[in-house]
Amino acid sequence: MSVKNYSLGQVGDYEIKQLKVFKTVVDCGGFSAAETSLNIGRSTISLHISNLEARLNLVLCKRGRGGFSLTEEGVIIYKMTENLLESLDAFRTTVNNLNASLTGKLRLALSDKVSLDPRSHFPEMIQRFSSEAPEVSITTNVASMSNIERMILNDEADIGFIPYHRKLDGLSYVHLYSDDCYLYCGKGHPLATMSVEDQDEKVDKYPATHAGLKPHEAVSEQISHMNLTAISYFYDSRLALILSGRYIGFLPELYAAPYVESGKIVAVAPDRRSYTLGVAVICKKTTQPNKPRELFLKVLHQTVEELISAPY
Repeated sequence: MSVKNYSLGQVGDYEIKQLKVFKTVVDCGGFSAAETSLNIGRSTISLHISNLEARLNLVLCKRGRGGFSLTEEGVIIYKMTENLLESLDAFRTTVNNLNASLTGKLRLALSDKVSLDPRSHFPEMIQRFSSEAPEVSITTNVASMSNIERMILNDEADIGFIPYHRKLDGLSYVHLYSDDCYLYCGKGHPLATMSVEDQDEKVDKYPATHAGLKPHEAVSEQISHMNLTAISYFYDSRLALILSGRYIGFLPELYAAPYVESGKIVAVAPDRRSYTLGVAVICKKTTQPNKPRELFLKVLHQTVEELISAPY
């Protein structure tokens, strides 16, 4: 990287706007791909980048027939832009949390099917929260357990809803409800017409689908000898594999019930092939003020009856 005798001086709102455009272009992989995300034309994007390069006295990217790529300087500026925008967002969040009125964002991350499970009371909690904090914007995402844990620990989300599978020191846990999970096969699967004794004896030889994560002890006891040949974390895709008649797999009883009642799937050796999976609400252990998060936890305790601590 060449050394230039140049001083940037003060960085204002206009430069920050240009840096945001630059970051979006890099994240999207080029000017054309960034048009939809930025909702501006390619020529305007090109002008923003050119002005930013002139302001910084650096060439940030190469564009042309060879495609879009960053220069050595561009890579450094991109990383610094990420840090700058994250710091600005953290500053904005802290200021909002210190204000008397509740503003800002509440970022929720949920595991598969939790939001519509009646035992989660999620719609009721959102209704209560929104009534008390109408100016707070709510973002929800559905992700895997490990991704939700990562998002909470990295301050990418405020509250998470996940099944128990391990305890992390940086997180607080509150028990929400528990699922009884049973092993199922499709109606056309060979196991569907066997006796319970034959099912239990022969089940481990048939291809099975599982979540693809390191399971907790109760789950591990059930699947350790199974023929785990397909990975499917989310219940909808796991159910689809079971309905194919090719795979067997565990599902929560409440989720599987409509398909059992319609005869599309059958429980396999239910007295012997089952486990209990708890669902918890998690948040980061921190002294950093976050009024939307604190209010949501208050609403959680007000909404869910007989709320108890997670079993670890």
